[in-house]
Amino acid sequence: MRALATHWASLLDLAERRLPALTRLKRAEPLPIALHRRRIYVVPTRFGLTFSLMLIVMLLGALNYNNNPAMLLTCLLGAAAYQSVFTGFGALNRVELRAIKANACSAGEILRLSLFFRGDGASRQSLRCRMENDAPTDVIEAQHIFDIPADAEANVLVELPAPRRGWQAIGRIRVWSEYPFGLFHVWSWLHPDARALIYPRAEANPPPLPLDGDTAQAQAVRRSGDEFGMLRDYHPSDPRRLIAWKASARHGSLLVKEFEQRQNREVVLDWQHLDGLEYETRISRLAAWVERAEATGAPYALVLQQVRLGPNIGNEHRDACLRELALLPDARA
Repeated sequence: MRALATHWASLLDLAERRLPALTRLKRAEPLPIALHRRRIYVVPTRFGLTFSLMLIVMLLGALNYNNNPAMLLTCLLGAAAYQSVFTGFGALNRVELRAIKANACSAGEILRLSLFFRGDGASRQSLRCRMENDAPTDVIEAQHIFDIPADAEANVLVELPAPRRGWQAIGRIRVWSEYPFGLFHVWSWLHPDARALIYPRAEANPPPLPLDGDTAQAQAVRRSGDEFGMLRDYHPSDPRRLIAWKASARHGSLLVKEFEQRQNREVVLDWQHLDGLEYETRISRLAAWVERAEATGAPYALVLQQVRLGPNIGNEHRDACLRELALLPDARA
C-alpha cells in the first residue's frame, strides 16, 4: 500500500512538471492566499476508479437481466458519487492561508512553522497539507490532517529541515482533501512568498569567553552595596550607619564597614581575534559565545568587519547578534 502511495505521488509530480500552469509554479504569492475554483483540481482516486468500474459492471448486469431494483441501486450509488465531487470541491473552495509564523532555530535543527488557515465562515473537515521542501522517507507520515472550525482559524504545525544558516524559503504547500467518501482527490498548491531566518550553528564545545583586557572580568567595586568586604579607617564623609562600633572599640579608632558588589565588565566578541579559524568556524564560535555570554548575564558586544552591536544584554540583543551572524555572506561569495 505504501509503495502504491509513493508511486501515485511520483505520477502526480510528473504531471505537475509537464503542466506547470496547473500548479502555478512560476512565482510566489504574498499572503494571504485564497483558493478558488480556477486553482482547485479534481482527479479520481484508486478507490474511486475501482468504484466506477464496479458501477459499470452493476449497470451492465442490471441491463442484461432487466433488473429494475439493481438499476435503481446503481443510479443511486452513481448519484452519490457524483455529488461527492462537489462536496470535496467545497471543502477546499475559499480556504485561505492567512499567515505563517516561524520559530527561531539554528542550522542543523528542525524549523517549526505554524500555518494559519481560515474558511469563509463554514467549517471544513478532513483537510490535509504537506510541505514540498520536506523530504521524508514516508509520504504518509508527511501529511498533516486538520479541520477548520466555523468562523475560526486552524493552526497547523509543520516541520522543515534547516540545513544552512541564512534565509530559507518556506516553499510550496500542497493542500488536498478526499472528503467525504475518498472517491476523488481534490487538491491545489499554495506558494507563499515567505521565508524564515536560520541562525548559525553554534560550536559544540567552544572555549571559554576571551579573558583579555577587552573581555568580561569580574572585579570588586567599592561602594555601599551587597556583601560585606572589609574594614577601613573612618572618613568624615562616611555615613554613621556604616561605623563598626565593636571593631572600633577593640582597635581604638573608628573603622567603617566597606561592602563589595560584583560587577561584570563588558564582553567583546571580535571577529578579528579569530584569524586562525576557517570562515564558517568563526561564525559558529561567535554564535556559541553569544549564547554563553547571554547565559552568564555579562553585557557583551559583537564586533564584525563592518558592524558593531552592543554592549548590551537581553533577548533582543541576542537575536540581533545572531541575525547579523546568520546574514554574513557565504565564504565563496
